[in-house]
Amino acid sequence: MRKIIRFSNLFVPAVIFSVLFTGTGLVSYIVKGFTLGVDFQAGLIQEVQFAPTAFSLTWSGRGNATVSFDRNGMYIVNAVGVESRTDEFLFSEYGTIGELTEALRSRVEGLSVELAVPETVGTHWLVRSAQGNPQLGSEPYLVHYLDPESAEIKIETVREAMSSLSQSVSVQSLGQPQDRHFMIRLEDKESEKESIILGEFSETAEDDAALGDAVTDGDFAGDDAVEGVAASGASVSANSGGFAERITSILEEYFGSGEVVVLRSDYVGSRFSKNLADQAGLLMGLTLLVILVYASIRFKPQYAVGAVIGIIHDTLIMVAFVVWLGIEFNTTTIAAILTILGYSINNTIVVFDRIRENRRIYPDEVFVNVLNRSLTDTLSRTIITTVTTMLAVLSLYIFTTGSMKDFALALLIGMISGVYTTTLIASSVVNFWEKQKVKREKQKLAVPA
Repeated sequence: MRKIIRFSNLFVPAVIFSVLFTGTGLVSYIVKGFTLGVDFQAGLIQEVQFAPTAFSLTWSGRGNATVSFDRNGMYIVNAVGVESRTDEFLFSEYGTIGELTEALRSRVEGLSVELAVPETVGTHWLVRSAQGNPQLGSEPYLVHYLDPESAEIKIETVREAMSSLSQSVSVQSLGQPQDRHFMIRLEDKESEKESIILGEFSETAEDDAALGDAVTDGDFAGDDAVEGVAASGASVSANSGGFAERITSILEEYFGSGEVVVLRSDYVGSRFSKNLADQAGLLMGLTLLVILVYASIRFKPQYAVGAVIGIIHDTLIMVAFVVWLGIEFNTTTIAAILTILGYSINNTIVVFDRIRENRRIYPDEVFVNVLNRSLTDTLSRTIITTVTTMLAVLSLYIFTTGSMKDFALALLIGMISGVYTTTLIASSVVNFWEKQKVKREKQKLAVPA
């Protein structure tokens, strides 16, 4: 016969520990607050890569010409009236930048190419854009490459360069050090004054509400504005006073003109960030409500209350760790928390199902013994499921960076918390409810008729 573990002996210490732990987390949240991502605060987020100019393109031919990249090659589209022609330059056919630029000159009439690096540099080093098809013209369109011999750029150096801005700026390194890839987030403390932030664009907005809700819109991420930045390093904003342009100009002054590639630039308005935060809170509340209704229908009310208190406990633990570890609170964090709540409630329902089954099998046994038996029966399943899932998440944590790494870290914390919550918190609530129920029944029996 399997030995039954007396989990009930740990209920009171676990509840005391959880109250102290979550209480400390709430105090930390009140004092420090979250490190809000750009999703939840007005501001600009910009991904840049420090890559020298490989060559530049200018257009003087008939019609309009656009350029685009993918992992296979480079493409020039020339549109004259309603007709268009696409010239493909596959990297498998042109292994060096010298061969590629020579083919560009010979095959595309009206296209001028100025080489800035040795012809022997491989085309696989080119920084390829995923932003669209920027239009060529008389102004040089810069195509960048990641020089394998370039020195690494330390994140402290980028922070020093951005320190001249009066706004709050955070810098995060992405990828490997040799990628020289960074994410810069500029907080907009003047978010209520959109006309100052967006400059000339604010004069064309129909109203302030529409302007505040604009995300990746207008000057900051419109098709024409963003499509050319990945390979040209041009500013996202047409307004010379825009934040995106200021970041780019500061970096080019510090690291050299033509050395900065803007890979992504998004702006979030104050109204949108507030609405998103409100929707996130509403989503969490609805999640609790749905779980309460589901558990009430499937089980008795005490199980529903235990399940809801359990996921509230998981949420508070996640809040505490997010504050203490300084994890950026954004939509990815919300996704991690909701994932953990789903994972935890699934484990809780499995345990509650086993409790219900064992109560039918052992109808005369004291409830706490049934509870301990059920937790012991499901322990091996809980450990195996959690460990195997954590191995996959651990791989994400080790081999990824940025928001994905934070997502994996939140999942690791949440999975451990979920097992602890199901075993010692949700179960202790049900046990307490049953004890009170038995006590009330004994009191009724003790009252003389």
